[in-house]
This record gives sequence, structure tokens and C-alpha cells, in this order.
Amino acid sequence: MLENIKLELIEYGKKLFDTKLTKGTGGNLSYYDRKSGYVCLTPSGISFHEIKVEDIVVTDIDANIIEGNRVPTSEWEMHLNLYRTRPEFNAVIHAHTMWSTVLACLRQGLPATNYMIAVAGKDVRVAEYATYGTHELAMNAAKAMEGRRAAILANHGVIAGAQDLKNAFNIIDELEYCAEIYCKARAIGNPVVLPDSEMELMLEKFKHYGQK
Repeated sequence: MLENIKLELIEYGKKLFDTKLTKGTGGNLSYYDRKSGYVCLTPSGISFHEIKVEDIVVTDIDANIIEGNRVPTSEWEMHLNLYRTRPEFNAVIHAHTMWSTVLACLRQGLPATNYMIAVAGKDVRVAEYATYGTHELAMNAAKAMEGRRAAILANHGVIAGAQDLKNAFNIIDELEYCAEIYCKARAIGNPVVLPDSEMELMLEKFKHYGQK
């Protein structure tokens, strides 16, 4: 069932680890096949390079397990809640990236100090802290992502949603670059924040960027 989606989840999980966007078994990925109504989620506590097709857990949008013998990611509710509330999302990735997590530990968001932040919105907010794997964290993440495609999770990591796994991964990747630049710039001086008008222009330009 949904074999190609499972293979793509495995591919991007390995890519997260190989590009040092997460550590150990930290982070999780999912994809919502809106045609079937089923969600594929990575399993809990298994290294990304050890996950096999049969380890991917399939649920419905109400978290009923349809296929798989593994325990799904502890953040399953955060993923499913985003699919319920954000119809434009078919893929969600949560990762423990280094520089975004530095900001998370400061409980600070990522301001518009680089135009590439527009891949996620005008800026990136920080979600209020809640224990991992809880309903409260799922709600806090969704709130911080209102009008945005990503959020920093306080004392935790980063999460992004998009129409597919490729774009969700790219958001995580670009934001990590921007977070590193921002943190290093702050060590030297006061980074200049781009005005809302410029970021609104970037959001519009990004709609037509790249190959179609």
C-alpha cells in the first residue's frame, strides 16, 4: 500500500541525516495521500538508514492504524493536525537542525534577515514550549505556523509543511542556512531585518521561481 510514498519517506529521511539536518533518530516525516485518505509516517526510534518499507506506518486522518506493526513517530498528532488544518500541506517534516535549534533554545524566532526566509513566510515564529509528543505541542505548532510554512519549536527543533516532501525538505534546509547566518551575524553586530513590504514581494516572486 502506497509503496512509492513509503520509499520517498525513506529517501528523505536518509537525506536529512546525511546532510546533517538531524541527529540520531531525532525528527520525523510524513505524507498525506489525500486521494486515499491515508497518512504514511516514519516509525518511532529507528535510525533513518535502518528504516525499511515495512516499517512505515499507515494511518487514517483520525490516527487509526491501517497498516504496519511499528509504533509511529511520537509526533503523529502534530503531523495529523497540520493535515486537518492546512489543506495545502501533503508533506510534513520535523527535524532537530543545529542552528534552528539554537534559536529554539533561546525561544526566539527567525526574523526576515535574509530574503530566502520567504520559502516559509515573512518570518519564522517560535511555538510555545510543550512536552514532545503531546496534544499541546501539536496545537502550539499549528498556531505558530498560521500563515507560515514552518515554525521553530521552543527548546526542540523545527517543523515545515509543503505540497510534497521535496519542498518540505527544501524549507528545512533553507531555514537552517538562514538560521546559521542570523546567529553568526548576531555575534558580530545587529542584523538588519527586511521590511514586510520586501518580504511580501519575495513571497510573490517565489510563486514563479524555478522550473515549472
